[in-house]
Amino acid sequence: MYIKASEQTAHDNYKLLIGSIIPRPIAFVTSMNEQGVVNAAPFSFFNIVNDEPPMIMISCVRKATGEMKHTASNILGNGEFVVHIVDEDNVGAINHTSINAPEGISEVELAGLTPIPGQMIRVPRIEECRIAMECRLVRHVELGHCDMLVGEVLCFYIEDELIQGGRIDAAKLKPVSRLAGASYAAIGRTFELERPQYES
Repeated sequence: MYIKASEQTAHDNYKLLIGSIIPRPIAFVTSMNEQGVVNAAPFSFFNIVNDEPPMIMISCVRKATGEMKHTASNILGNGEFVVHIVDEDNVGAINHTSINAPEGISEVELAGLTPIPGQMIRVPRIEECRIAMECRLVRHVELGHCDMLVGEVLCFYIEDELIQGGRIDAAKLKPVSRLAGASYAAIGRTFELERPQYES
């Protein structure tokens, strides 16, 4: 079947997007407001956008009123945020941070997570996460009712046991990805394919 995006609702398009583009990595983002309150929230509109310098992006859907979510507002306010990778051991607590908490209430505290001071920015990372990337905002793009935020990774925090031969061991990390609705996925069967070489 062909479905014209312009002939159905935004929510219907959303359901097709999140049901088709799977699995999606999850960015668990900490940010800070002007009063120093730490906000935390997960985002599955997230990926790498550059490697030199290293850059990643998240996209925050706005509230029904059109108002920015706390994460986007905080990042635009001070230009700093931390992106953590979600794994099987912390996914429950991180899911708790998706609660619709009012301004001034820290989801970090509500979820029982532990903030650790940042190395290069004021925003803390979360102790329960085994990978974290301290970021500085380099680009904000308004996309309809979403705010796309591109950040340069200033430093990586990675637990020692995850590094094997200079690479991250995915089996030890046990990352979790987002599917549709309330569904998540862990890493299952993996396989390798070598990139072909063109010979003239």
